[in-house]
Amino acid sequence: MERAAVEVASPTSRALTPTQQRLLDQLRRDATPLVFDEAFVTDLVTRAREAVDELAERLGGEKLYVSKSFLTRALGCEVQHLQPSEFEWNPSTARGFVAHKAIELHLNWRGEPNPSDLIDEALARLAEEPSRRGDWIAGLTDADHAQLRCFALERLTRFVQDFPPLPRSADPIPEASSRWRPNACVELAGKADLVLGRLDGRTSRRLIVDFKTGGRSHHHRHDLRFYALLETLCREVPPRKLVTYYLDYAEAEVEDVTEGILESALERVLGALERHVELTVDRRPPVKRAGASCRWCPVLPDCDDGRTHLALVDDDGSQGFD
Repeated sequence: MERAAVEVASPTSRALTPTQQRLLDQLRRDATPLVFDEAFVTDLVTRAREAVDELAERLGGEKLYVSKSFLTRALGCEVQHLQPSEFEWNPSTARGFVAHKAIELHLNWRGEPNPSDLIDEALARLAEEPSRRGDWIAGLTDADHAQLRCFALERLTRFVQDFPPLPRSADPIPEASSRWRPNACVELAGKADLVLGRLDGRTSRRLIVDFKTGGRSHHHRHDLRFYALLETLCREVPPRKLVTYYLDYAEAEVEDVTEGILESALERVLGALERHVELTVDRRPPVKRAGASCRWCPVLPDCDDGRTHLALVDDDGSQGFD
């Protein structure tokens, strides 16, 4: 395998497992460099800036933070979108960020650390953070701490065993943040679990990877397309591939970035912003849309549509994914 043909390769002489080799094959670069048309990228950025500026004027000074979760809510149930966030941490919902922190340490650790030690170090560092998340971890009971550790260790172990080893030449950036603020009111922001590949002029070399637990959802692909758009708006060089890696299945869904994908991602962002403006400024009545998010919606006790949807989903034996 030629070094120039891939972004990642094994940094040791240890043989790759079949699952590691399969993913490595999916991530391989073509021999021909991928370079997006400069005029297309310039036009995309210009149109995005002009459209967001126009919507910002209608907001009348409201500060708007646009993330992947904002987009999902605004384009989903509008009643839920208008509700204040009531998210609460528990060992099940917190396992993801603990595992991600441990993966960050793993990618930069000298030698081959034990996954258990990485989880302990991740928990210790997170507990020291001056944040609500840090305070929550620091205040865990022994039982909840043990349960969280168990959940996160399972996720990290799956990553270490099934994801191909990454050499430093792959330039791995865990928890890679990108922000684009075209005006004083609106800011688009995202944090990818892992970005691979270095910038090289206008050549698209970067991979954006998101790690997921549980089953598949069409939202996962939309999330990565939003990250691709954000990367393009920030750096004017689109990434080349988007990778959703399902830890429970040791499988990846890989999508090549195209002009069409970037166009659809921009359309989705502008559509979500338009809906938000209609709901909050124009005072259009919100539309109920039952879906997977009904399960944790604060208005579920008073929502017949949501309860009916969940009853049908549960009777059908599915997991409630849209």
